[in-house]
Amino acid sequence: MAESRPEVRDRLAIIAGGGMLPRYVADAARARGENPYILSLRDESGEDWSGYDHETASIGNYSVIAETFRRHGVGRVVLSGWVRRRPEWRDIHAPLRTLRIIPSVVRTLLTGGDDAVLKMVIRLIEAEGMRVVGVHEIVPDLLGSKGPLGRIAPDAAAEADIAAAAAAALALGRLDVGQGAVAVGGRVVALEGAEGTDGMLERVAALRAAGRISQRRKGVLVKLCKPGQDLRADLPSIGLQTLQRAKAAGLSGIAVESGRSLVLERAALVQEADAQGLFVTGILPDRTEAAR
Repeated sequence: MAESRPEVRDRLAIIAGGGMLPRYVADAARARGENPYILSLRDESGEDWSGYDHETASIGNYSVIAETFRRHGVGRVVLSGWVRRRPEWRDIHAPLRTLRIIPSVVRTLLTGGDDAVLKMVIRLIEAEGMRVVGVHEIVPDLLGSKGPLGRIAPDAAAEADIAAAAAAALALGRLDVGQGAVAVGGRVVALEGAEGTDGMLERVAALRAAGRISQRRKGVLVKLCKPGQDLRADLPSIGLQTLQRAKAAGLSGIAVESGRSLVLERAALVQEADAQGLFVTGILPDRTEAAR
């Protein structure tokens, strides 16, 4: 006999990619009295979700995802964590009711940037009658705030690097390529690509070791939302590992967009930043140029 399906209610589901963020969101939702359902992405999430109702599915199998959410009464969905592998068009399996939008899905996968792909994912989920919500709506205290988070503030040289890197990050974001940039001595030396922030910082460390970047001048990492980015998915985030890689790259600190970025492990991050002599600060970039 087929299993009866509950009516779609308002249960929260977390589509869990890689990194620590999905665990933060799940634990915070549970602390608020929610009973979140975890949809763990195969080959992306390394978390043990045995303490939660959960299932594992491939990122492109929207038929299974939609059926699972209906079966468990899901009404709200949050996208959380990184996804390293974008699905091939042949991996997409969609419910019959959404087949009409498959051609646009394939075009997005073939030609779109990460933000375009995430908007397409949101469109597919909402076509099933569910509402996608942002991580910041579930865990608002993860949002970065304006100004230094610890005891150390950027000096004049760092402020100049922040301005240069912020302008580069916004220009990069207009192309839907990445969210981060590194500037040293007022010069942009690295832009975030498909390798992600960690890979970019490793590249900066290698360039520094090879003498391609000044040993005297430190530099900064800046991470910002892309112009026009849907804030319900892929907010810029930093954590303890980001700080450690910034230190290894010889940077003096990190700047993130206030109110539009996530700061994970905040207490440990601030403690480590103060101990290492690095700053972590929230900024409000000038987006007027980026909007043109």
